[in-house]
Amino acid sequence: MPQWTLVTGANRGLGLEFVRQSLASGAHVVAACRQPGRATALNALAGEYPGRLRLLPLDVTDARSRDELVRELPLAVGDDGRIDRLINNAGVLHSGERFGHLAAATLDDSLQTNVVGPLLLTQALAPWLVDGARVANLSSTLGSIASTVRFGTPSYAISKAALNMATVQLACALADRGIVVVALHPGWVRTDMGGEQADLDPAQAVAGLLARIDALGGGDSGRFLDADGRVLPW
Repeated sequence: MPQWTLVTGANRGLGLEFVRQSLASGAHVVAACRQPGRATALNALAGEYPGRLRLLPLDVTDARSRDELVRELPLAVGDDGRIDRLINNAGVLHSGERFGHLAAATLDDSLQTNVVGPLLLTQALAPWLVDGARVANLSSTLGSIASTVRFGTPSYAISKAALNMATVQLACALADRGIVVVALHPGWVRTDMGGEQADLDPAQAVAGLLARIDALGGGDSGRFLDADGRVLPW
């Protein structure tokens, strides 16, 4: 049966690079983002790889949008198509937060986008995952409780720590099907989120992450890893 990679937040940054490199390696890809009609780069890739790239709308924070993606999936990949790599890349970072001025709306948006969305989307897509599939949740060392020594980006850090727990929960839930679920730290990457001073360009970061995903074994499920396979502290 055809096997597909599904990438969320696929219209820019790491998500777009995941799509680009997956296609270049021969994969079939479902690229999900909020407004695929406006995703110029994705639509250009669809023209370069006819039949191998499908674009679907998705707002990971919206239950109806998640449900609609699942309903439209058979039209995109065929009734026999299945997902062998799910890359939960969509995320948000609110900059400029200061203690004493934290806002509930910012915290809620971070949690809905960075934790609730990928958790519930993975749950909804579980019937479409092949046994032995790989699920990669894009996390961050900013979500490492043991490594935190200063106040900064609290809503992002808190949400990534929660995503790490969601990763472990999903690993347990899907273990009997041999599905490997990991939290991956991409490094500091030059994207809209990472900024121009970051260490890595998206192509470098994604090449390392895809290599790590492809090298995962059953014993890796539930782990928090960097692109080199090092286990990171919770």
